[in-house]
Formats: sequence, C-alpha cells, structure tokens
Amino acid sequence: METARLRLRRFTPADAPALAAYRSDPEVSRYQSWESPVPSAEAERLAATLSAGDPRDPGWFQYAVERLDVPGLIGDVGVCRSDDGRQAELGFTFAPEFQGRGYASEAVARTVEFLLVKEGLHRVSAACDGRNVRSARLLERVGFRREGHLVRSTWIKGEWTDDVLFGLLASEYPARTRTRTRARKDGHGPP
Repeated sequence: METARLRLRRFTPADAPALAAYRSDPEVSRYQSWESPVPSAEAERLAATLSAGDPRDPGWFQYAVERLDVPGLIGDVGVCRSDDGRQAELGFTFAPEFQGRGYASEAVARTVEFLLVKEGLHRVSAACDGRNVRSARLLERVGFRREGHLVRSTWIKGEWTDDVLFGLLASEYPARTRTRTRARKDGHGPP
C-alpha cells in the first residue's frame, strides 16, 4: 500500500536494526507490551517472523512503514484480523524522529481505508493506554470514535493502566473521516 509520502510493505531481515533501535527507546515502549531495550538478535528473529506472515490470515500481521523518498523503516502498523475475517484491530509504533510529522496518521488512515473499502471488513477497532494522549488523538483524527474507557484494566510493567477503546464501522466510512477533516479545517475539531 502507498500514500503520498509512505509505503506500507512486508518486513524484511534488513529492517531488524531500525526495528531494534526504535523499539528500544523507552519513550516508544512506554505504552507497549514489550520491554526495552530490544536486543539485535531478538529484532532479527522478530523481523524474520513478521516477513513470513500472510496479511489476510486471522491474527496479527505487521506492516513495515517507510518513506517513499528515503527508503528505510520508520515504524510499523499492525493489523489483527478476526477469525471470521470481518473485523480487525490495529496498532502502530513509530520511531521518535518520525513522530509529530503526520506519518503515523497517514499510515493508519491508509490501513483503515484498505481494510474497510478494499477488503470490505465490517469494523476496525483499536485500543491504547489511557495515558497515551497522542495515540488517542491520532485515532480520533483519522475517524475513530471513542467507545469505552476501561479503568485499571491492564496490568503492564508493574502497574494497572486504563485502556481507551476506539471503533470505526465500514458504514460510517468515509463520511466520519470527511466530517472530522472538515471540522479541523473550520477550527471546530481537534487538531
């Protein structure tokens, strides 16, 4: 898949060093399930495993994200298809130097479009740690609605954390996305 600035593709073994670098950053791993640092050998195994998956099979498939102008891994978008293939959950992780530039929004929006329009899924969902305000805002920006807030529902890294739940139905897309974009341009929506 491509956007104006990005390519979402299958992982390759060559992605391992960049994967280890950004997943080892404590700020990147703060709201994620893995511990940092991520050793090179673990990143090599992970890149090899991720390169072998089928994006249409049930379960998780991780897309590597790179810029079109300068190839090289800048982040990843994960899609977890349900067993019946009608729904998916997504998640995303980006290297710190590529955050705040719209790359994650662009990659997530393209993935959502692919899943709901091209693949014909009924629904896409996402969840994030309640403290991860930037990820929550990104999900709302690309059209997701907040559907729930689970208080102290996940034990991770030695503490209970909240989960914020998001969803987007195919029947709402792209109308919900257009409404969010128009509201931002008019100054009536979140940035």
